[in-house]
Amino acid sequence: MASVLVCSSPLVGHVTPMLAVAAGLVNRGHTVRFLTGQRYADRVASVGATFLPLPPDADFDDSAMDQAFPGRVGLKGPRGIRYDITEIFMRPGKAQYDAVQSAITTMPTDAVLAESLCMGASLLLNTPRAERPAVINCGIVPLSLASRDTAPYGLGIQPKPGALGRVRNRAMTTLTQKLVFGPVQKFADTVSREATGQAYPGFFMDWPRRADLLAQFTVPEFEYRRSDLPDTVHFVGPVSQGGGKDAADVALPEWWDELDAGRPVIHVTQGTVANHDFDDLVRPTIDGLANEDVLVIVSTGGRPESALAGPLPENVRVSSYLPYDQLLPKTDVLVTNGGYGGVQFALRHGVPLVVAGQTEEKVEVTARVAWSGTGINLRTNRPKPDDVAKAVRTVLADSSYREEASRIGEAIKASRGVDALVDLLEALANHAPSSAARPPVT
Repeated sequence: MASVLVCSSPLVGHVTPMLAVAAGLVNRGHTVRFLTGQRYADRVASVGATFLPLPPDADFDDSAMDQAFPGRVGLKGPRGIRYDITEIFMRPGKAQYDAVQSAITTMPTDAVLAESLCMGASLLLNTPRAERPAVINCGIVPLSLASRDTAPYGLGIQPKPGALGRVRNRAMTTLTQKLVFGPVQKFADTVSREATGQAYPGFFMDWPRRADLLAQFTVPEFEYRRSDLPDTVHFVGPVSQGGGKDAADVALPEWWDELDAGRPVIHVTQGTVANHDFDDLVRPTIDGLANEDVLVIVSTGGRPESALAGPLPENVRVSSYLPYDQLLPKTDVLVTNGGYGGVQFALRHGVPLVVAGQTEEKVEVTARVAWSGTGINLRTNRPKPDDVAKAVRTVLADSSYREEASRIGEAIKASRGVDALVDLLEALANHAPSSAARPPVT
């Protein structure tokens, strides 16, 4: 059996899929330690892994991001992206790296599994392979690898085919790396030199290319085509559901039977993280559909139902949590801000989407929804009620959205998720190079 170190930034959207990975590894008999924020110690223990705390310099409370990082308030577009990458993910890099090094020297380690924005684990790639554990990047966000066939990651721009598309992509990549993210790359190099004595291993968004394996948590049908995709990339499928809870954990609300009354069911959610201001998406959806002959189901993502202030139209039902395994088969359209896991969980059930998210990885998720034909991208964080209503009516009327969602859903159902990732890890561990600094684990 292998000894594995799982690493995650202390953010719920990053920790949750990595917990599913840790649980799968434990179930297959592997020894798992999980390095993340103190807030998640109990959740790590609940899946059978050993919790390792990030040092204080790399830990923060992700339930109060604006308090932890006041400089990000009000920032949008490239400025917001630069701030988040620099302050949330890169500044803790050396402290993360020191914690990773401590973990792998304290106990022999066959593999380090890290989500895409755990800088401390990525810095291991400055060490020759024979002197370190295998590094497996876990793709919890859309594939960020630069390609001649795609626009730079983070802009939400869909591929353009042919020679003109490649010229466009090359020019945009140069512009983005040198100008838009040039200062971020310099900062990454500074942090890396402080930690390892070397510059960061490549362009910071492209570090997964240098990992020994990249396990992308989706299916090829929901990712842009790349003719230059490295053979280290494996599409394993989603590893966990997003946004809801298992049926066993949630009591059905008293209005549940209304889902079968004949009206189209429209579910709207802002997830469990970006749900502090329901005026972003929930309220526009409620207001836009108030006079439509549909049933609007609202999830407050764990917040109390009373957090949704103001009067509610007759066709709205609200719950703090909902059992998604039971709700989505009854849902005609999901309106969401575009979390990676939540979108794919909807597609697993063949549910078409209306998406409105332009921050963090959501700008790339929502672009893929439009590209795949599974829904409509409103290209904003706060749509107007009329725009939401128009998009919902379009998705309901045009069967192609549900057909494409069902097509990708079948591929997701056929994927193996965590089991496929564990297979890859075991094959890699069985062929690991010998290292005096990293004795094999038996």
